[in-house]
Amino acid sequence: MPARYLGYVGYFVGAGLISGAVVHHPLDPARYTRIAGFGVLVFLAATVLNEFVLIRQRPAVPRMLLVIGASLLLSFGIGMLSGGMQHFDDFPDRAAVLIPLGIAVSFIAYYLKEAERPARRIFSLFGLVVLVTALVAFFSLRQLAAGLGEEPENGGHSHGSEEPAGGDQHIGDAPDESGPLPSSPVTAPDSNEGGREEEGGSHAH
Repeated sequence: MPARYLGYVGYFVGAGLISGAVVHHPLDPARYTRIAGFGVLVFLAATVLNEFVLIRQRPAVPRMLLVIGASLLLSFGIGMLSGGMQHFDDFPDRAAVLIPLGIAVSFIAYYLKEAERPARRIFSLFGLVVLVTALVAFFSLRQLAAGLGEEPENGGHSHGSEEPAGGDQHIGDAPDESGPLPSSPVTAPDSNEGGREEEGGSHAH
């Protein structure tokens, strides 16, 4: 049971890392490539544990390679689908492509991994439904993304966007407006005092 638990946790952790890396990749390609690679390793380790170590009858080598390759494809399909749905508001144009692509890729990868006759399952009525769903999702999300516009720097998920320069300029201009104010009340008392001193001097004579 502990090994089975670790295997399933590996599935979800790996897919989660891949989904975040796929969506955020343009922000920092080097960083998110490393995250995606780590997610792939975690997902594949979980696949090996669940599909080969924890079962009594191990498959042949060709079947084993097919399962590993399909699992890798499945991890990216799930990552594109979940990541695109999660961050559609932040990256609408990118997510509009990732979501339908994730639907198609995860469907194909699943049947390559699980079915004995994957081609028959993929090119079936259900496969046609999945294809139509992916196409409808693509065109619908593209229209929605065109209305939203991809502006991650102004959103709440900008990952370190810079502050506008207008705020700094306003702060710097504030002392200039208040600078001349103290000079006016200083000169007035000097002239009055001078007049009083002259008055006092004339009385003294």
